[in-house]
Amino acid sequence: MAGLIRREDVDQVRERARIDEIVSAHVTLKPAGVGALVGLCPFHDERSPSFNVRPSVGRYHCFGCGEGGDVIEFVMKMDGLSFTEAIEYLAGKTGVTLRYEEGGNARPREEPGKRQRLLEAHRVAADFYAEQLMGPDATAARTFLAERSFDRSDAELFGVGFAPKGWDSLQRHLQGRGFTQAELVASGLMSQGQRGIYDRFRGRVMWPIRDVTGAVIGFGARRLFEDDQGPKYLNTPETSLYKKSHVLYGIDLAKRDIAKGKRVVVVEGYTDVMAAHLSGVTTAVATCGTAFGGDHAKVVRRLLGDTTAGGGMQLASGGTVGGEIIFTFDGDAAGQKAAERAYGEDQRFFAQTYVAVADGGMDPCDLRMAKGPEAVRALVDGRKPLFAFVIQAKLRQFDLNTVEGRVLAVRAAAPEIVGIRDRSQRDGYVRQVAGWIGTEIEEVRREVARAASTPQRRPADRPDGARPPSGATPVAGAPGGGRPAQVAQLPAPDPRDPVARDERLALVAVLQYPQHVPASFDELGEDAFAVPAWRAVHAAIRAAGGVAAGSQQSAAQWVAAVLEQSPESVAIVVTQLSVASLPEDREAAVAAFVEGLVRRVVDLGLKRRVDDARSRLQRLDPSDESAYNAAFAELLAIESERRALRESA
Repeated sequence: MAGLIRREDVDQVRERARIDEIVSAHVTLKPAGVGALVGLCPFHDERSPSFNVRPSVGRYHCFGCGEGGDVIEFVMKMDGLSFTEAIEYLAGKTGVTLRYEEGGNARPREEPGKRQRLLEAHRVAADFYAEQLMGPDATAARTFLAERSFDRSDAELFGVGFAPKGWDSLQRHLQGRGFTQAELVASGLMSQGQRGIYDRFRGRVMWPIRDVTGAVIGFGARRLFEDDQGPKYLNTPETSLYKKSHVLYGIDLAKRDIAKGKRVVVVEGYTDVMAAHLSGVTTAVATCGTAFGGDHAKVVRRLLGDTTAGGGMQLASGGTVGGEIIFTFDGDAAGQKAAERAYGEDQRFFAQTYVAVADGGMDPCDLRMAKGPEAVRALVDGRKPLFAFVIQAKLRQFDLNTVEGRVLAVRAAAPEIVGIRDRSQRDGYVRQVAGWIGTEIEEVRREVARAASTPQRRPADRPDGARPPSGATPVAGAPGGGRPAQVAQLPAPDPRDPVARDERLALVAVLQYPQHVPASFDELGEDAFAVPAWRAVHAAIRAAGGVAAGSQQSAAQWVAAVLEQSPESVAIVVTQLSVASLPEDREAAVAAFVEGLVRRVVDLGLKRRVDDARSRLQRLDPSDESAYNAAFAELLAIESERRALRESA
């Protein structure tokens, strides 16, 4: 676990990272009133823009799908980063030096600027390799690509390049750009020999490997020439940037469509990723020189938004909150082993896990060449549950024409049925397995019950027996370690109710323009707002110090202070109100408009108090002179307060 980032550094990153600039890298934003921007939501498909950004408060909210938060939460959601990773990414963009709390298991920190230097070295190297691909020495590389139906524009899209055969071609280029030998070795671009350093990659097709933010962190290289005694595929070694167990090739191109479509397709190689994307399967990724493992699963889960326990919540569309993971494998023995490894990782997902194997065992690259892009799309669409694929492979090990073989097959299949997360589906799979084996359903059901009572079995509902996964790494200043996927919602106010509408606009004004709000707002009692949702927001505002405190802070600091005082369900409403537009779009008139809004709500609150006071007075016995006079005096005081408010307008 990473060490805790100091709260003041988190706040500094949040303050310096302009949300409009970060969001604009993904969404085209247009002005929508004073201080407001709007665009098409990157988290769901829509035709009319409902994604609102308000730079002054540093927050966004989509009124279509409900996604919202600050700049850190946007990066986490958009790029599939943990809270720590998002802070570190934004710190690098804004020049904030992060400090980590002492103690615990804090990760070793690099000297300031080293990571950026290594990233810059990789960027320069990627440009160098891409330029070399068009040179006279790269004929073999261009032929390799052409034989797989990739043209120049395809190579440019994926940044494919060529490493010259010389021992120091890249070294001389990078040193000419000011990089030191120590930096080149640390980057993994160079290897250390007895006579000094030399280019790690020589005479190979090169694929830049990027992280979710699009930064190049390593390379994959494919052998081209007979005299190359190295492995067929060679990757960047483990460095401070490149951790092969965390890296997925193509994630930078696929992340947005994965988040939108709640589907990821895991293929086996670089050319398979290229072929899939060029065929319209734009959610394809691949591991880099290692099997798909637990850390890859974490990356995929974050992109899918897969944080629900119990296998995902069913949607009206027929999908799940967790989404779909589709593995493509060759049909040979190695592909079968890969499927079994993926099946072992299946419990790390709360998504539906599938496998797609083409007839003849062709991979997506071969399939595209042989049958065209539509065949690649059909391969993915024809996926089958990973459970069925693995179980059927196990059953092929037994002679189902004999009683003994069928008994052994049932015993082999039963523990796998127990391992199905969705218990409501297990009975259906019992029937299916009985059909595959050719035995009685009750025989399979009895064996499944026996397997379920055995202590040593696959965890059915939670990976590694752990608690439900959190959406963020614990960090000093983190918003509660990430909000759960399902938060209890406050009752929605009736938009046709004029009182609800006025109260909402007043709270929008208080959150966005506290400096223009009359001081009388802070004198309102806890029952000043009639709508429960608005009353809850008002309580958070009061707890944060009211407009007296808000007017002394920036808009972003003020909204953050209110959010800190808000329960989960209220925080969602606060975010909505903090980015909502006001009817007044003339900047010069905003102050007067805000003041009028708040006065109207204060007046409504006073009117309710007048009505309540009159009601109490009517219920009193006039003969109880003391109580009657006190109630009458209270009524006069409230009416006087209301009259004074109106006269001061």
